[in-house]
Amino acid sequence: MSQTTLGKWSWLWGGRVAKAGLCQEYFVASMALLTLFLSIWAFRKSRHGRTRLPPGPPGLPLVGYLPFLGTDLHQSFTELAQVHGPIFKLWLGSKLCVVLSSPAVIREVVRDQDGTFANRDPTVAALVYSDNANDVIFSPNGSTWRMLRKIFVREMLSKPNIDACYTLRRQEVRKIIMDLYSKVSTPIDIGELAFLTVFNATTSMLWGGTPEGKKWSASLGTEFRAAVSAISVLLEKPNVSDFFPLLARFDIQGIEKETKKISLWVDQFFDMLFEQRMKGDVGTQTDQKDFVQSLLELRDQQGPGSSITLKHMKSLLLDIVAAGTDTTSAMAEWVMGELMRHPEVLKKVHEELTSVVGLNNVVEEFHLPKLQYLDAVLKETHRLHPAAPFLVPRSPSQTSTVGGYTIPKGTKVFVNIWATQRDPQLWESPLKFQPERFLRNADKLDYSGNNFVYLPFGSGRRICAGLPLAERILPYVLASFLHSFEWKLPCGTELDLSDKFGLVTKKSTPLILIPTPRLPNLELY
Repeated sequence: MSQTTLGKWSWLWGGRVAKAGLCQEYFVASMALLTLFLSIWAFRKSRHGRTRLPPGPPGLPLVGYLPFLGTDLHQSFTELAQVHGPIFKLWLGSKLCVVLSSPAVIREVVRDQDGTFANRDPTVAALVYSDNANDVIFSPNGSTWRMLRKIFVREMLSKPNIDACYTLRRQEVRKIIMDLYSKVSTPIDIGELAFLTVFNATTSMLWGGTPEGKKWSASLGTEFRAAVSAISVLLEKPNVSDFFPLLARFDIQGIEKETKKISLWVDQFFDMLFEQRMKGDVGTQTDQKDFVQSLLELRDQQGPGSSITLKHMKSLLLDIVAAGTDTTSAMAEWVMGELMRHPEVLKKVHEELTSVVGLNNVVEEFHLPKLQYLDAVLKETHRLHPAAPFLVPRSPSQTSTVGGYTIPKGTKVFVNIWATQRDPQLWESPLKFQPERFLRNADKLDYSGNNFVYLPFGSGRRICAGLPLAERILPYVLASFLHSFEWKLPCGTELDLSDKFGLVTKKSTPLILIPTPRLPNLELY
């Protein structure tokens, strides 16, 4: 195997085991393990040999196609689709995977057979994060998931609830704008700025601003933010245990151990929050009803036999923060990057903000429905830079047929929206940033998941549960940034819009911009 090939999967290659002078016992154990793997591989191949699996690239014994994949899976899978077709298979270690790259086969999975493919295939880190798939994102299709999603969508993120929390979101965004004003003409990391803004706005809705109580300290919020960031990193790390389940017990990379450590801290954090809220020992800086209060009231209404447990409530809150903050802040950075590359688009955004909001006012959420061009900019950014290029992979609960091919039960199914949303057969000038395409087709291209050429938030029963909140926070934050300040690249800086694949695909390099005040009335800052 060439050094180049090994370089593609260096995270999976332990240099220590390649040292000379291995002891005889280690050699014997390695050969025994290799024999076991070869036997399993041969059995696996013979078992599937009689079924009509999709075409796909050949792999190697044990490791499958892993050695040949680069780090940018969305690009690798798109290139493979050009060779093997819109539905193809590949083995990643001992895991059979199928990749879908056309609206027709995607529709079969997310619409025609939605119930069958509504399950997840969570990684080891995801299982730890979700307390063994006890949340909205990773829970299998069943009564628990339906109960959690119902609470998530109808109670926590209902329109009345989101409306009621506007004051909480607004005060956090205004704090950031005020802080930015104190840093004008200095370089700002847009990714960090967006993360902090979205995180603060989201957590303020969870527990009503900054909690006040004996056990709360100023550092707790900072520690919680660091924990959420660390969990996001661990969730997207390639893990040997996921590709070779027989090795999972050894936790070779230590990912499971580290995820458990951080998850335990987060669990204790929420325990303290709920305990003090129920005792009345902790208040908030506002009288607004927050998500914690909504969940506690819901449980009280259901009585002693309530189906929602404290464990469920903690998982729901963590889903909102961890998933929502990472994806929304990543998209904010992509939008700002595209606007820097296309000043003519930025000019139109500013003209719309001036017309709708006015230079003597700050952005309010009631302005958002009138900011149609900004909405088109956001949608075009979601098309070119979807936060989750494969959405969250699905897995069939039973052996099924898609595109005329057999998809065995338990297969990991990737929905490659990164490919379909850049497909020249589906989009005119697909690599050009043209927000106007969404103005011309506003009734056909939205976030509902009904048009299978455009699915940035997914489709079917597994469509992103946090969509109602994302549709509020992202445009509000961006409109506030863009209306309040002019932004430019530091002198001598070249704009880089290359991406880095992950659970959430982000810019490969941080976007650094310099703000200057845009509004004539400085009291608005």
